[in-house]
Amino acid sequence: MIQIKDAVIADAVDKGMDEFLQVFTDAYLDKIGGKLTAESMPLLNGSQHTLLAYRFFLDEMREGGFVQLIQNGYGAYIFGNPFAKAVKQFGAVELSKLIYKAKEIYDPNKQALERETTEEEFNALYVDFEQFDELEEIYFDIEERQTALIAAYVDEHIDDFCEVVKE
Repeated sequence: MIQIKDAVIADAVDKGMDEFLQVFTDAYLDKIGGKLTAESMPLLNGSQHTLLAYRFFLDEMREGGFVQLIQNGYGAYIFGNPFAKAVKQFGAVELSKLIYKAKEIYDPNKQALERETTEEEFNALYVDFEQFDELEEIYFDIEERQTALIAAYVDEHIDDFCEVVKE
């Protein structure tokens, strides 16, 4: 189990929900050597994978939306795993619905969305898949509420996410 010091968690709580969640995902990234691989996947449990996937989702959505998320290799991690179901269990129902809607675009277009692209081809994907635009707008409207729900779930079920250790 991944251990995190209680003082580190308490300090992050004071800074906000994003910082609180990042304490956990930073520990996960440290544990897996900064990269998801076939060898590192078993080092995390399902709850930890869901939280790490949420971090990747947040980072990529804030940076470049669904197209960037998929182009940066996270399509299968988000859409090919029970991520949407898991965040629903965490209480983030609106996010879950959004992921399922995005999956309806992703699944039939997976090959086109995941192929290697030049910068010009990458930019063209935003035009070719503008149906993601509406979902991205919805996401930015719900992001703060959904993150708060996930942070509350982590706080209430902290033993699923790490072993809290005293200093």
